[in-house]
Amino acid sequence: MPSGLVALALGGFGIGLTEFLIAGLLPQVASSFAVSEAAAGWLISGYALSVAIGAIALTAATARLPRKGVLVGLVALFVIGNLLSAVAPNYQVMLLGRIVAALCHGSFFGIGSLVARSLVAPERKSRAVALMFAGLTVANVLGVPFGALVGERWGWRVAFWAVTAIGVLALAGIAALVPSGAGEARSAAETGHSEPMPPTSLRAQLRAFRSWQVWLTLAATALSYGGMFGAFSYIAYTFTEVGGFAPSDVAWLLMVYGVGLVVGNLVGGRAADQDRDRALILALLGLTVTLTVFGLLAGSPTASVILVFLMGLFGFAGVPGMITRVTDVAHGAALAASANVSASNVGNALGAWLGGLAITAGLGYTAPLFVGAGIVLVSVIVMAVAARQVRSLASAD
Repeated sequence: MPSGLVALALGGFGIGLTEFLIAGLLPQVASSFAVSEAAAGWLISGYALSVAIGAIALTAATARLPRKGVLVGLVALFVIGNLLSAVAPNYQVMLLGRIVAALCHGSFFGIGSLVARSLVAPERKSRAVALMFAGLTVANVLGVPFGALVGERWGWRVAFWAVTAIGVLALAGIAALVPSGAGEARSAAETGHSEPMPPTSLRAQLRAFRSWQVWLTLAATALSYGGMFGAFSYIAYTFTEVGGFAPSDVAWLLMVYGVGLVVGNLVGGRAADQDRDRALILALLGLTVTLTVFGLLAGSPTASVILVFLMGLFGFAGVPGMITRVTDVAHGAALAASANVSASNVGNALGAWLGGLAITAGLGYTAPLFVGAGIVLVSVIVMAVAARQVRSLASAD
């Protein structure tokens, strides 16, 4: 495994920790700044909104710059944002720190995925992307308990100092271990394979969005995330109100889900390198079935443990394949890779909103699972249409 991938995974781990650890620290932060729970919640929702905006804006602004240099700059921005949070004298500075840290999130994973795939042979590109995203999935497992544990013992500021230190290590690792020119446009003679040279100008990258394949892949990404997180956003209520679990059980149940994410990411990356569209459709079908069965069997504690693991596994199994697919059909445009991250955040918001509407309508705490299954089923259809269009074009040639 190229050492540059380890540095990228460490960066992904730090960024993932920043996103997730705040959930375990929210009560302490709210008390420290004497703000309401709703105001403290903006430290989460404001972060998500900034991810969606920053992914497109920063990738577009840095379109002509060397990708390694951009990654170093993005991680530096991440360090500054977390440093601001660690020393914040008031809520406003804390929120600013969260926004600054979030701006790098989407662009890092978008541009980083292109750099990651350039470090390996073409037939291993999805696995390389999966290894980079492994940092994010591990952070999903550890983020909330890490924040809660550190916050309880040493205070919430120490948690942000720790993430800042991880950011500094990732910055040094990327600067030292990622080769100069990684992810840049190179000819077939230089690379040894015939993949098309990626566009470098912003205008050329925007032209990639003329492709229906790009839009179909982005739609499938948004819908798959929307379905999974529409269910996941209310999963604690499903566990306690339907499954009969105690509130104290939720933490370890979420860790089971996180382990599923880690496994699904690595398995999905390998499967996508074999037959990407088939692997994506199977992952989405698996998620649809899992959410449906979960809705039917949520009253069984044993079934709930198994199904929440499968929910994480199938939910993240498509991520490496989706991001390599969108960059392939966009001919390597970094803006398309970052747009994929934005699409996932849009899907998160849509799914959570629809799941909340179902509960408000009195359909119960299993309703988000069925709503999520319906959303993912639409993504299966979109992905099947995209795959069929590719086969039709290939047969016509």
